[in-house]
Formats: sequence, structure tokens, C-alpha cells
Amino acid sequence: MFDRLEDLLIRFEEIMSELNEPFVVNDQTRFQKLMKEQSDLQPIVDAYKEYKESRQTVEDSLSMLEEESDEEMREMLKEELNDAKKNIEELEHKLKILLLPKDPNDEKNVIVEIRAGAGGDEAALFAAEIYRMYVKYADMHRWKTEMMSLNENGIGGFKEVTFMITGQGAYSRLKYESGVHRVQRVPETESGGRIHTSTITVAIMPEAEEVDFQLDMNDCKFDVFRASGNGGQCVNTTDSAVRLTHIPTGIVISCQDEKSQLKNKDKALKVLRSRLYEMELAKQHDAEAEARRSQIGTGDRSEKIRTYNFPQGRVTDHRIKLTLHRLDGILNGDLDEIIDSLIAADQAAKLANLQEA
Repeated sequence: MFDRLEDLLIRFEEIMSELNEPFVVNDQTRFQKLMKEQSDLQPIVDAYKEYKESRQTVEDSLSMLEEESDEEMREMLKEELNDAKKNIEELEHKLKILLLPKDPNDEKNVIVEIRAGAGGDEAALFAAEIYRMYVKYADMHRWKTEMMSLNENGIGGFKEVTFMITGQGAYSRLKYESGVHRVQRVPETESGGRIHTSTITVAIMPEAEEVDFQLDMNDCKFDVFRASGNGGQCVNTTDSAVRLTHIPTGIVISCQDEKSQLKNKDKALKVLRSRLYEMELAKQHDAEAEARRSQIGTGDRSEKIRTYNFPQGRVTDHRIKLTLHRLDGILNGDLDEIIDSLIAADQAAKLANLQEA
């Protein structure tokens, strides 16, 4: 590990030197690439430099303890020595995590699909609540959200909704949200006061650029139709809605939120490209069974990941056995405690897997 850290430190110093060269500053493509690499290496280099300073402190303290006879000074040196040793342990763990292989999709924007499952109208109402939860979470992180397509049930619920979240690191945090979300509560339509269980599915997909996934347009069939629902003035009066069918897979995507047929077509292609890219990633994960087992949450849409229990005001994430008694805050977008816990558990599992290997 330390040989690799030394190599990274040398590479970091090379990058800093290159960034000061006039010919690099004038080449924006090269400059941006180096800036990205420098940004990725900075936290590793900072932690490693601090680690080396703590190691030096230990050596100096031990050396001075051998020569020092004053008891008060010896106590101070011992305290300094213990602090440095503790810091070394913490930094070694931090460096191991920083050196874990990065998910190449972590910095990408995400496309989120939420679908009502078992529970009829109640599931659709819950799907709308979870959509609002993610929008509020995005707002807290200063990310942007953009509606891609929406299928409502007429009473405020969403049968299906697809939207994009744009912001640095969006996928790195939201990728753990894929799976089945379950709600337990008394529906507003229930006269007997019985608790019902309903489900929705959430799919988190990294936005796929053309370089990530080459889409053959000969495999795509486009149909246009007149938008329906609350489209506002103009939207419902022209054939602006687009239905995109991917012939090899049978995937169908409808977009009707924009007044422009061209914009709806562009949105539909974004969703399709990301869905197909996600399918490719799933194949890779299946091929890497060991790595898949070591991860917290596989992204499988059939995996039950979380229960929202309204009578008891609690939320339970089943993957890490975490229960929080603050349902209202979580539904208002305060998801960081859950996501931070999932990231920590995922990192611990990957570290354990590396040590076994």
C-alpha cells in the first residue's frame, strides 16, 4: 500500500508542476484532465502527508523520551506519542478506504424511475411522496431536478415517474436507493382503520453519455401522439408527445412534458440510453459475482431495501439493519444519515473482501 502511496505522491507533484506550464494552461482539454486528476488525488495526498508527519512525531517522541529525565516533560512527550499513534491508526484506515477502486459512474448525474407496485392507488400515492422526498434531498445538495415523464392516477398519485437529478456526485450517493420500498400505514381510503402494506420500486441509473453506450438508431422506433393530462396551454393541442420503442429489448418510453417534439425525443433517448447502460452494468455485476456479494445493495429492483412504517414513525433499512424513528424528517429529504451508513457499510464490506483476497 505504501509503495503505491509514494507513487501517487510523485504523480501528484508532477501534475502540480505541469499545471504551472504555459503550454498546458493554453490547452484546455489537457488542463481540465489534469485538474480532474489533481482533484481526485488531493484527499489521498493530504491524508498520506499527515500520516508521514504522525510517523515522524512518533520517532521524535521516542528519541526524546530516551534522553529526557524531567518527569513533567516525559508526561507531555508520552501524551504526544499516544496521540500520534492513535492518529496513525485512523489515517491507515482512511487511506485504505481512499485507495479502494472507484466506481467510474460515481460523478455522473442520475435518472430515477419510480413505479407503483402492489397496493393500487395507495402505492401510487406513496410513489408521489418518495418522488418529493428525492426532490427535497436534491435541493439540500443543490442539485437540479428535471421531469422526464409522468403517469398520474388522478388523485395525486404517480403510477410511474421518471426524472433526472443533475449534480456532482449524485450517483455516488443515490445508487444505494435502487430496490423495493415498502410502506405500512392506514390509507386515506380505508374506512376500517386497518394498516395496509404497499410497495413501489425505485431504479437509480447513471446518465449514459454516447461514449458510454452506443445506441443504434436503427433499433429505435418513434411514434408521436397528442399529450394528455395537465400539460398546460399548447401542450395538449399538438402532436408533441413521443413514444420511443427499442425493438431488440421491447423497452417503451413515453415523454410528453415538453411542448417541443424534439425535446421530448431527446429526453426519451436519454432515458433509453441510461436503461440500456444499466442493463450492461448488471451483466458485468453478474459476471463479477464475488464483487457483487461484497456490495451493500445490488441495485436489484426486486430487492426489498426499506420499510416506512407510519403508525410507529420509523424507517428501517433492511440491508444494514438500521432503524430511525424520524419518518417525517426522512420524507422531507433528510436522507444523509441513511446514505452515510450505507456508504460506510459498503466500504467496510469491500475492505473485508480485499483482506480475504
